[in-house]
Amino acid sequence: MLTEDLARLAAAGDQAALDRLLAEVRPEVVRRCGRFLPCREDAEEAAQDVLLQVARKISTFEGRSRFSTWLFTVVSNCARQKYRELKRRAAEQPAVIEPMERVDPRTTSVIAGSRLDLLEALDRLERERPDLVAPLVFRDICQLEYAEIAERIGIPLGTLKSRLHEARKQVRPWLIA
Repeated sequence: MLTEDLARLAAAGDQAALDRLLAEVRPEVVRRCGRFLPCREDAEEAAQDVLLQVARKISTFEGRSRFSTWLFTVVSNCARQKYRELKRRAAEQPAVIEPMERVDPRTTSVIAGSRLDLLEALDRLERERPDLVAPLVFRDICQLEYAEIAERIGIPLGTLKSRLHEARKQVRPWLIA
């Protein structure tokens, strides 16, 4: 059975379909969360949050857009929320780094650093221009098609492209700095 069919059945209250749907999408959810969060454990924890949200909110899936689009919205929100939670926790309880435990920049993951920079940039963009966050996340992180994004957000294709261009222009200097 196709994921779309499982999602529609689950949204209609079919528990067996929901169980199958969650099992089927879990690997993709973990992978997508990993695009946001550099630490695998954090990505897996965010993925659990996503699956919980899907189970709780599947009845809100109306089938007007593809299930994958709906799911990526949940992934994006949960992963970004997990990052904010981790950041808040770190600020509340700063860790003491012993001299022997300092990070060696030659072995630090460039990908991990760039993901953290991106999450910081998304947080800043959300504060300054919240209307630009969804186009950027859906296109550049989730890699959805323009038409699907425009439909999901509920804006014309031209407006989407304009917002995406503006979002990239806003974020670029923050990622380079």
